[in-house]
Amino acid sequence: MKYLWWAVQVLCLLISLFFVVFGIDLIRGAYGLNDPFSFIMTFFAASFIILISLTLALVFIIKMIRVYRHLRVPQAQEDKS
Repeated sequence: MKYLWWAVQVLCLLISLFFVVFGIDLIRGAYGLNDPFSFIMTFFAASFIILISLTLALVFIIKMIRVYRHLRVPQAQEDKS
């Protein structure tokens, strides 16, 4: 069961990083648009995608670090005994 949690966290991290790359590609594509309204809408949508994706990636990384530290401490205490 504990390996499933790690797999889900890594999968969610990879999905969020995929959307970061997608947002960067979308923001680069926005500069090729000729219509100012389409440019503004695409630019802000891509920025929003990047912002949310980076935030989620940071949350997953912090969550994995916290769980790793929590699991590592009891093992270190067992080694001392």
